[in-house]
Amino acid sequence: MKGLPELDLDGLTHVLVLVAHPDDETLIAGGLLADLPRRVDVDVVVASDGEASHPSSPTHTRERLARLRRDEVAEAVQLIAPHARLHLLGLPDGFGARDDGLREWIARIVDAVVPLVDGARTLIVSTYAQDGHPDHEAVAGAASSVAWRTDARLVQAPIWLWQWRPDEVPWDSIHLRTLSERALGLKARALEAHVTQVLPLSDQPGDEALIPQELLDHFRGAEEHFIPVRPGETSPFEQLHGRQADPWEVRTSWYERRKRALTLALLPQERYAIALEIGCSIGALAADLADRCDRVVAVDESEAALATATEALAGHGSVDLVHAQLPEEWDRLERDWLHQDTGDGRPDLVVVSEVGYFMSPGRLAALADRIRESLSDAEHATVLACHWRHEIVGWPLRGDDVHAILDARLGLPRRSELVEDDVVLTVWSRHAATDRDET
Repeated sequence: MKGLPELDLDGLTHVLVLVAHPDDETLIAGGLLADLPRRVDVDVVVASDGEASHPSSPTHTRERLARLRRDEVAEAVQLIAPHARLHLLGLPDGFGARDDGLREWIARIVDAVVPLVDGARTLIVSTYAQDGHPDHEAVAGAASSVAWRTDARLVQAPIWLWQWRPDEVPWDSIHLRTLSERALGLKARALEAHVTQVLPLSDQPGDEALIPQELLDHFRGAEEHFIPVRPGETSPFEQLHGRQADPWEVRTSWYERRKRALTLALLPQERYAIALEIGCSIGALAADLADRCDRVVAVDESEAALATATEALAGHGSVDLVHAQLPEEWDRLERDWLHQDTGDGRPDLVVVSEVGYFMSPGRLAALADRIRESLSDAEHATVLACHWRHEIVGWPLRGDDVHAILDARLGLPRRSELVEDDVVLTVWSRHAATDRDET
């Protein structure tokens, strides 16, 4: 269709195609992959083997179909992008329609894909969130989570929407990729490689070709269609806190209790006016900070966690619990809780504990920038960060990475640091007290 913008690939060094079944990758992005220069890295991730494509076949078992379709996608990807890395996750075909375990299937996809992403230099291409096929929509949700966690760009592409609900195609959001003659030829050959989908398995009922001819004709066209999507995800902590009152055992484990004691010991000031705790969970550290601060503003994105914290902090009138997602809702936090307009409620202590690696690098950098701005006029300003140093499955940052980003962006001198095998604690401060008279 004329007049639609072309999909911009400038600055990309990596393309990751994330789809539900073998053949999806060729249908939505075969031409794009074929036209990419070899210097662009490519990963193709296929969630399931598509073994349920012909549930009534009298000639092919699910196991046989799975083997054939794995071979077909390997051949197709070799044709359109010989240098691509192919990843077959082996999830059960139909996972998107299953209420039991769907979250776990999506989590498995996210955990597998996050390590493949090269941050903002990656474009993720996935199936469409409103395609009408449960597996396609589940993969779209996983792709959105991956992009949210890694700062990757995200576009999605319909498949069955063209056939089932063509009047609902969001043309005002479509970006095109006009294909070269070479890419068109390679994509056509790759489509033919998916024999089990484009041709009948046999002449018996139940073995009919899966993809209708008119849909194949659409995907053999000179343009591919992509919908840029702003990534995001539901907080992964809401369900966790809903299932368990204390999912990290912060009140009972020695590691957690010792870590809080170390946190308090490293604070350079004896007392603070206002502490802002980002990621307060169930309020254990907020309660301890209340003994050292006139007021504590404790923020978390999980309402279930804050409900538990409300009960635990019933006797601490100096603690305000705030439901907010940071850094996105920082302006609301300052307006409603830190009183930016009057200037009398800015924090002089900010604590970022065990939350930084649950952000993308870009979101964490933005959070550090907002903290720096908020503390810019404080005579005594302290930021304390505390994080686990091991891998956080499904997220790109570890504790050391978090502290490196904070160190680069806070604009405060680093006062002290404690590094152990499991945990790192770092304090940045300005005009910290150095003797008894200054406290």
